[in-house]
Amino acid sequence: AHMSHKTPKMCISCFPSANMVRLRISSTIVVVFLMIQTGFLLFMYARRSSFIPQSEEKPSRVHILILSSWRSGSSFVGQLFSQHPDVFYLMEPAWHVWVTMYQNSAKVLHMAVRDLVRSVFKCDMSVFDAYMPWKRNLSNLFQWAVSRALCSAPACDSFQRTDITNEMACKTLCGKYPFSKVEEACKTYSHIVLKEVRFFDLTVLYPLLTDLSLNLKIIHLVRDPRAVAKSREQSVKALARDNGIVLSTNGSKVEDSKYKVMQEICRSHVQIYETATQKPPRFLKDRYLMIRFEDLVQDPLSEIRDMYKFADLRLTPKLESWIYNITHGQGPGKKREAFKITSRDAVNVSQAWRNILSFHKIKKVQEVCKSAINMLGYKLLDSEKEQKDLSLDLVVPRRRNQFSWSSFNPKN
Repeated sequence: AHMSHKTPKMCISCFPSANMVRLRISSTIVVVFLMIQTGFLLFMYARRSSFIPQSEEKPSRVHILILSSWRSGSSFVGQLFSQHPDVFYLMEPAWHVWVTMYQNSAKVLHMAVRDLVRSVFKCDMSVFDAYMPWKRNLSNLFQWAVSRALCSAPACDSFQRTDITNEMACKTLCGKYPFSKVEEACKTYSHIVLKEVRFFDLTVLYPLLTDLSLNLKIIHLVRDPRAVAKSREQSVKALARDNGIVLSTNGSKVEDSKYKVMQEICRSHVQIYETATQKPPRFLKDRYLMIRFEDLVQDPLSEIRDMYKFADLRLTPKLESWIYNITHGQGPGKKREAFKITSRDAVNVSQAWRNILSFHKIKKVQEVCKSAINMLGYKLLDSEKEQKDLSLDLVVPRRRNQFSWSSFNPKN
């Protein structure tokens, strides 16, 4: 009887009470519910992030990449941005990559160029440590003096932000300021604009376009390939090293007498334009604008207003006056001015190739660049008579929104 009395006690102590079972079940349910709820919230956040309008995610600073090729008028377009008081501008910072690693091909250097561009957009100038002397001044940066931002406060005390700066004056007064001023100045601007001629494929830029810390927009500047070929003839020696990189010659300099580099340049413009306009990824929406140099020189203020609107900038009266003056100078420009921004007759500049380039050379350029000429809106020449007839317009009138996403209409 004593043993039978103890047995039930032992059994009771071996099993949890009904309350404890209910408590554990309830706790388990709560944990599972919380896990499901957390998972659901994470899923909804991820889903919302993928569909959230770009405007809600963009950082306050605007980043503009002027994407072009050599001798296409990109230095001129760069100045249109550089002289704006809200813009921090650098001309071809990736020059340093190509000069340092010139034995590689353009394709191999794409990632190094992209990483440098990303860092500059973020005002992290330590990226230049790999390409420049340790102790350096502003003057060690390629074409630094064409940047108004590096010729005015806080980079240099000689000019005000609202001044239109001059390259020669800037070189004289600001070259010895420390290189640290580049980063210091960059951080004080709302817009960072870079001009590059060393990208040959738009997909290389996808990591920058999808980087939520950047608010990147692309201005794709093109020019009639025949005009580019004529302009390149003025700068044969200056372009020889770059030609070698484009053609993968392991460091050898090359003259483009057979237009092989022109062929690559034209191919890249077609690739960039097709990628941006024919079934492009959603993240390119409102972030690509193609500009033709010929349209720009024909109607500078209208085209510049379009570009500024695209870049969220306003045209000031001082800039408007300066732009008029530099596009209404005398003559087409001299050979020694090939890399200078001087006052010229801009329309004359855009047509100069028709008087200078032989028809034999024109036919050769048309052979290697036919797709680009057609796609970008230019007319092929069939004879020397057509070439010399300047009343024959070779630029196809631009249709509204032809060169950008349809939702961006600068004329509105």
